[in-house]
Amino acid sequence: MKLWGIDLGGTKIEGVILDSETKEVLYRERIPTEGAKGYPHVLNQVQKLVNILQDTSGLSPEKIGIGTPGSTDPSSGLLKNCNSVHLNGQPVHADLQKILGIPVNMANDANCFALAETQMGCVPDTAPDAQVVFGVIMGSGVGGGLVVNGQIINGANGIGGEWGHNFLHESGGPCYCGKTGCVETVIAGPHLERYYYEQCGKKLGLADIIQNRSSDPVAEQTYNRLIQYYGQAISTIINMIDPDVIVIGGGVGNIDALYTEGLESVKRHIFNTECHTKILKPKLGDSAGVFGAAYL
Repeated sequence: MKLWGIDLGGTKIEGVILDSETKEVLYRERIPTEGAKGYPHVLNQVQKLVNILQDTSGLSPEKIGIGTPGSTDPSSGLLKNCNSVHLNGQPVHADLQKILGIPVNMANDANCFALAETQMGCVPDTAPDAQVVFGVIMGSGVGGGLVVNGQIINGANGIGGEWGHNFLHESGGPCYCGKTGCVETVIAGPHLERYYYEQCGKKLGLADIIQNRSSDPVAEQTYNRLIQYYGQAISTIINMIDPDVIVIGGGVGNIDALYTEGLESVKRHIFNTECHTKILKPKLGDSAGVFGAAYL
């Protein structure tokens, strides 16, 4: 069986055809999104990419999975919470299904990340019997996706896994979502950089802050802030869902200390004497979105 997936991103649209048995990538293409040209143009770009894949492969999809930068509201069918603002409030699912003329399954990029790592990433390599997997995105923002028995859990409001907009600490300040002190405002990369700047008046990227912590007291303070609140935030996932595996994606997830000192911080906050949840680095990198879309 051939699995077709499209990753609809802010700057690029990527498409893939996978062999479901071997998990081999048969065909893969990407084109620019060109979102500045408007919503109808983006829909046409998706159709253009599907046509390219058809012409290249000689195959035609019976159905297709599409990953988006936001979530579809179950009651209205409109896309929401999307940083590609031209997609917000649009019936993306219905319009793409009409344009492509085949059934379309859609999920947000964090869910696609979690599904890809569950099906063909770090989970089968390290925890092949895992039933519950939570995928974490920690980068410019904080998001998440939940997979149970190989299926994405979207939820009644279409926000399953959105741990980044739970309250963590008031010092995070206002969040774009309208609340204050969200997980995202405390441990997302730009907010850690902002915290460092507020303490010392210097602008420094997160990688440099982490690297300089042995010689820079404010960098050490910022690092300790990350470790402390990362442990608290991850512990809420474990306390509520108790997943077999948590996969940490995104740029902040590349910090090695999250899997050592960060894990110890998690252990201090969970409602148990030990932590049996495996916290893993992802295997698929930026390919996870399009692979997860195919597995929809």
